[in-house]
Amino acid sequence: MRLTSSVAVRLGSLATAVVLGLCAQPALAELKIGYVSAERILRDSVPAKAAEQKLQQEFAKRGKDLQDMESKLKATADKLDKDSPILSDAERTKRQHELQDMDREFQRRRREFQEDLNQRKNEEFQNLLERAQRIVRALAEQEKFDLILQDALYVGPQIDITDKVLHALDSGAGGATK
Repeated sequence: MRLTSSVAVRLGSLATAVVLGLCAQPALAELKIGYVSAERILRDSVPAKAAEQKLQQEFAKRGKDLQDMESKLKATADKLDKDSPILSDAERTKRQHELQDMDREFQRRRREFQEDLNQRKNEEFQNLLERAQRIVRALAEQEKFDLILQDALYVGPQIDITDKVLHALDSGAGGATK
């Protein structure tokens, strides 16, 4: 008897879910849904490319300095390897310590460079995403969207509004650039 009532409860729950699902179908059919790819905005938009260019210019000198420092470090290591057989133990130890100090300084500067670059990238791209969000909100109001998604496993081309957002960003809509 117990098994039968358990099955009946499950069947009743399933039937209720099916009925509710069927009742909700007309409401879902009237929803206007859109999708925006943040990845494409950060990769393909004119402001994103301009931000990348700006960052490259901003960090070019420090990057060049790091390359020069790395070359000097490599040359020093090569010279130590070459001269090592003819150096006294004290001189070899002294040069090894100097090389280790140079390497530590290089690693520290490279780490700082990378942290600063990442921080600036995040700032620039956060500003860009904020501009894109303003554009998306305006599009949602203008075209009467009920829901706009940013992340999804699958998106049909009929609901992808990324091109509209890119066009608006590229034309300068959505707020002034910094």
